[in-house]
Amino acid sequence: MIKLQPEEHQSLARYIYSLCAVILDESKGYLIEGRLSHLVEDAGCGSYGMLVQRARSDQSRVLEHRIVDAITTNETSFFRDTAPFDLLRHKIVPEAIDRQKRAGSTRLRIWSAACSTGQEIYSIAITLKELLGNTEPYGVQLVGTDISNDAVARASRGLYNPTEISRGLSAELRDKYFRQTGGGWQIRDELRAMAAFRRLNLMESFAALGRFDVVFCRNVAIYFNDRDRTSLFQRMEHALEPNGCLVIGAMESLSGICPHFESKRHLRAVFYQLKAPATAGGRSRPGASAELPAKSCVL
Repeated sequence: MIKLQPEEHQSLARYIYSLCAVILDESKGYLIEGRLSHLVEDAGCGSYGMLVQRARSDQSRVLEHRIVDAITTNETSFFRDTAPFDLLRHKIVPEAIDRQKRAGSTRLRIWSAACSTGQEIYSIAITLKELLGNTEPYGVQLVGTDISNDAVARASRGLYNPTEISRGLSAELRDKYFRQTGGGWQIRDELRAMAAFRRLNLMESFAALGRFDVVFCRNVAIYFNDRDRTSLFQRMEHALEPNGCLVIGAMESLSGICPHFESKRHLRAVFYQLKAPATAGGRSRPGASAELPAKSCVL
């Protein structure tokens, strides 16, 4: 394994931050070596500094994308931390459907903002199928985004090996919603058709995605600095429909970051909704018709 030299760390960390806003301080040298050493060798570079130079000069951006794929965490499983899915099934979706009926709407949109290889969004799809049966009358639209091209491609295929399929998924749900193939377990077409996937850097604008009734953005912002974390969740205010719900990681909090969000608890789960204008400092949330600008950086 090619060793990361101390003088290379700062420039490499700055470059990675510019790509995906992930902070890699001096204690993360082992992580950089473990995830990028093979790219240094594959690219025919003699050092990590040379890898950065090669990536910056690559007009195709292929090497840049490979660096992002390697450095970002794609650790996930089906129904990871079960509480958010119980929350979705027993509170968020029933209440959203009640609002649909009152408003005469026939659309339910849910966004998995860091979908990784798809386990989260397919867990959402399974939850909806188990709750609603036929989802068509509710106009269910699931959107999965991730910064990693490789992760998005794998999520779109919906094919999982025996180890992946066994993590968090019961045999009953596996047999009901997946079919066994020579390469593992393939998501069934009826669930695959519920979801659309695309690559997205959360530090860029996501206004084009439209608004959602529910946003899952779990265990992503923990890798960001305070400024970028605040920017992300302030912009997510404008990705939510009125009364929409934001679900973040169990160890995350919006306290002191986004005053327009109010934390709520149901069973074992905490989620966030936008405060009504009268309780949000006596004024409506800023820029409700437009998204706040993302931070300025080279992407």
